[in-house]
Parts: sequence; C-alpha cells; structure tokens
Amino acid sequence: MAKELKKKVVKKVAAKTVKKAVAKKDVKKKDSKDVTKKVTKLVLKKKPAKKKVAKKVAKKAVKKAVKKAVKKVA
Repeated sequence: MAKELKKKVVKKVAAKTVKKAVAKKDVKKKDSKDVTKKVTKLVLKKKPAKKKVAKKVAKKAVKKAVKKAVKKVA
C-alpha cells in the first residue's frame, strides 16, 4: 500500500516537473536524465522513500512525461 502511494506521489511530482521544464521549452529526449535527477530529489524531499525506489519510479514517470511533453512540443 505504502509503495503504491509513493508511486502515485512520484508520478505527480514527475509530471509537474516535466511540465515546468517543457513550459520553458528545455525538454528534449536527452534532457530526461536531468529531469529525472530533479524529480528524484523532489520526491525524496516530499516523501523520504528509499532512494532506489524513488529513482526507479522517477525514471519511469519522467520517461512517460517527457514522451508526452515532446509530443506536445513537436
């Protein structure tokens, strides 16, 4: 249960972060690494999850969000 909750939180945070980055038009495929780092940090700040979990979830969430974002920009 706790894990699921964390995942949801991470996804929300990731989406928000990516949206912000896209609004500034500085998201490209290669940028997803930077965004992932940012999201991981944000997630850890909000919910002190295990770093590994946060990173994994953040990576997935960012990938999805970036894909969506890139589509919108393109």
